[in-house]
Amino acid sequence: MFRVIFHLDMDAFYASVEQRDNPALRGQPVIVGAPPTQRGVVCAASYEARKFGVRSAMPSATAQRLCPKGIFVRPRMDHYREESRRIMAIVALTGAVVEQMSIDEAYLDLSALCQAEDADASLLRAVPLARELKERIRSARGLTATIGIAANKLVAKIASDYEKPDGLTPISEEGKAQFLRPLPVRVLYGVGKATEQILHKVGVETVGDLQDYPGDLRALVGSFGPKLKQFAFGQDDRPLELGDEIKSISGEETFLKDTDDRKVLRACLLQQAEDIAARLKHRRLGAHTVQVKVRYGNFTTLTRQITVEEPLTDTKDIYRLGCFLLGREKLVSRPLRLLGLGVASLREPNQRQLVLL
Repeated sequence: MFRVIFHLDMDAFYASVEQRDNPALRGQPVIVGAPPTQRGVVCAASYEARKFGVRSAMPSATAQRLCPKGIFVRPRMDHYREESRRIMAIVALTGAVVEQMSIDEAYLDLSALCQAEDADASLLRAVPLARELKERIRSARGLTATIGIAANKLVAKIASDYEKPDGLTPISEEGKAQFLRPLPVRVLYGVGKATEQILHKVGVETVGDLQDYPGDLRALVGSFGPKLKQFAFGQDDRPLELGDEIKSISGEETFLKDTDDRKVLRACLLQQAEDIAARLKHRRLGAHTVQVKVRYGNFTTLTRQITVEEPLTDTKDIYRLGCFLLGREKLVSRPLRLLGLGVASLREPNQRQLVLL
C-alpha cells in the first residue's frame, strides 16, 4: 500500500481565534499573553506580530519593544481547547487515521482512501481531499489551515511549513529529495541548534549539502548519522503514534531543610530545566506547557502551569517560564519542602520559517 500522509497545522491558532471572534483585530499585530505592564509572557502571536520578531515564551515587555503597536489579548485556553475539539471533529469526518500532535496540529493517514497505481498517483488523489478539508474548516469555524502532503511524516511536516498561511503543498516521491535540497538543514527532524552548529562547522548548511556529504556522519552526530542521511533524502518510516507516546517530562527535588532562599531555588529550577531540555532533545520533542510544583512544610502541594503556542526546547525558555510561574503566583510565600518543574503537551518542534536559498 502506498502511504499518503497529511500534516495539518492551524495558522497562528490562538491569535487567529481572537481575530475571528473580534473583527477589529483582523489584520492587526495581535499578541496573546499578559499585558506588557504586568509581569508576563507571550503565549502566541499573529503573523502580523511575528514580522517584528515576536514569538512564544518571550517576555511581554520585550514583545512590546519589538512591536510597539502590538495589541495584547489575554489567552483563553478553555476556549482554544474547545475550538480544537470542534476542528478535530471535522478532521475525523475524513475517515483518516489521526495522530493529534497538539491543540492545533495533527497527522492524518489517508493511505486507505487514496490508493492508485503508484505512489505519486495516490498523492494526486489526496489533493482534492485536502482542499475539501481546508474548506470545511474555513466554512464551519472561520479559520484557515495549512496542509502538507507526502508519503511520510517528515516530508509532510516540512511541506506544511513551506507555504503558510492557508497553504497546500503536495510533495511527490519522485521530487522529494530535490524539494529538500535548498532548505536549511535545521528543517530536518532531530536537527536542533547543537546538531546544526556541528554540521555548519563542516560546511553542511543545506539539506543538499547533507545529501552530498561524502564522509561518515557518525563521526559528527554519532548513532543519529545514518538516520539523518535518510531524512536528508526524505526517507522516513515512522508510523503514526496512536496513544502510547510519552505525555510529559518532569523532575522534582525535596530539600533536606525547608528553604525560601532564592539562589537555592533558582539553581534547583535551572538544573531541572537543563535535565528536561536534554530529555526533550533525546526524544526530539518540544513542549507546549510548563508546570511548576511546590510543597510546603505542612505538605500542602500546589501546581501552576502556562501554555504557549509554539513548542519549547531550550533550557533558558523552560527555566524562564518556571521562574515566571513562581513569581506570578507568589508560590515562594514561605519556605518550600519540595520544588518541581515539568513540561507537557509534547510534540515535534516547529521548523524554522522556510526560505528557498
